[in-house]
Amino acid sequence: MFVLELTYTAALESIEAVLPQHIAWLDEHYAAGTFLASGRKVPRDGGVILAVGEDRARIEALVATDPFVRAGLTEYRVTEFLATTTAPELAAHRQRLPG
Repeated sequence: MFVLELTYTAALESIEAVLPQHIAWLDEHYAAGTFLASGRKVPRDGGVILAVGEDRARIEALVATDPFVRAGLTEYRVTEFLATTTAPELAAHRQRLPG
């Protein structure tokens, strides 16, 4: 599982201009089952996405397709973790420790 942390590198006016394309991108990956949750950070200097994927390289390639990234408006920090404990709603995404 991955935590994708976005940090805006442009003014909010620029973010707002590309926001509809970013939301469409989010919707596409929710439909594909890759994204589990997302939202704005408080204060509004970026956002967070909780994602599932086979490996870090694929998630990083996916991040590069975000309209915010393509427009040069944000940077991502990708953190991989093992979701060994989850709420019942996320049971299908529980992971085991290696070994």
